[in-house]
Amino acid sequence: MKNYYPRLLIRFIIIVLFNLPATMKAQQAGSQFKQQINGSFQLQYLVYLPQNYQPQGNEKYPMILFLHGSGERGDSIELVKAWGPPKIAEEKGLPFIVVSPQCPNGIWWNALLLPLRELLDQTIQDYNVDTSRIYLTGMSMGGFGTFALAQAYPDYFAAIAPVCGGGTPGMVKFIKNVPTWVFHGQDDDVVLPKNSILMVDALKEAGAEVKFTLYPGVNHGSWIPAYNDSGIFDWFLEHRKQ
Repeated sequence: MKNYYPRLLIRFIIIVLFNLPATMKAQQAGSQFKQQINGSFQLQYLVYLPQNYQPQGNEKYPMILFLHGSGERGDSIELVKAWGPPKIAEEKGLPFIVVSPQCPNGIWWNALLLPLRELLDQTIQDYNVDTSRIYLTGMSMGGFGTFALAQAYPDYFAAIAPVCGGGTPGMVKFIKNVPTWVFHGQDDDVVLPKNSILMVDALKEAGAEVKFTLYPGVNHGSWIPAYNDSGIFDWFLEHRKQ
């Protein structure tokens, strides 16, 4: 695959959100490290750890990588908590390690595929991640990023769930063995439903395991029912990479 990334130095800033017992206030701790990855800019992200997480134990935990939409780009990490898994993890808790990077202004996830892969590698190194249960999901711009990242590095993921996004139908051969659940709003006038429909049709033709939920009467905010009412997190846990 052609390397589209100029050499730069990335600094990751880790903001770790611990889900503590209900009697304790959730805390965030910040640290940072430097790593050579094609260039020089700062990538922030949240890491949520489930309540039962034991850093010194032998137990491995499932992980979700979440890619936000274009409205959450920038340099304020709090924006990433607006929707989806990081919001649900903070408010209700989730039985996953949840990693939620923030895309810088003026950049799309499709331009950050290699840094995202390096972020996955670093998370696996730093935390007790069950590498057979790594899941990928994203909404809007992150839905496009979900398809792109999975197609670039399919061996990382046990299942993916793009929400109101789209992709390149001609590339679905790379994810035909990755279970996929696609969500979209039928009345979406920001990212038209045909973007998801084309991907679903191509996946079906390739023989992939694919589900498609098209919400009647829903515009661009299909991530609200997708993450809150669909059972997506239980569906993730039904899948394990062989």
